[in-house]
Amino acid sequence: MLVFFMGFIAANTYSQEKSNRELKKELKEKQKLEAQKITLDLFDSKSFVFKATSALPTGTRLIDLNSSNYEVIFLPEIIESHLPFFGRAYSTATVMRNDGGINFKEKPEKYTFEKTNKNFQIKANVKDKNDYYNMYLTIGLEGNASLNISSNNRGSISYNGKIEAVKELKK
Repeated sequence: MLVFFMGFIAANTYSQEKSNRELKKELKEKQKLEAQKITLDLFDSKSFVFKATSALPTGTRLIDLNSSNYEVIFLPEIIESHLPFFGRAYSTATVMRNDGGINFKEKPEKYTFEKTNKNFQIKANVKDKNDYYNMYLTIGLEGNASLNISSNNRGSISYNGKIEAVKELKK
């Protein structure tokens, strides 16, 4: 009788663990689908913010940016960048600038949006008074993103981060 009772408790415990695992798996899948829907909606709206969490200058190590508020705002008619720059500058004018970052608010000369099965891709060419930037943003289905920027006056640099909805525009 005791063996039967212990077997019953063990079977019941195993089924509860299995149910908990299944619930966690279902919750994780639901969160993944929700993140994919949000990402698709942001991409389709062509209005979102890329929040940089790390920078990778050409030829150096990864730099953590989590404690800072570095971002690029993508809108249908304008791109506004507030990113730090780490790396090599090729012109004296770039070196002498006070901000040292990639900071501009300009209308892109070329701006393309493309969906693939595995990600979303945005290509933009932006010219400000000091430089010409080629920007390549790749967005994963769940919102993680990678931004590569090359320019005429600086070495190329990549940023990792995520996209979010535009909350408030800077003046």
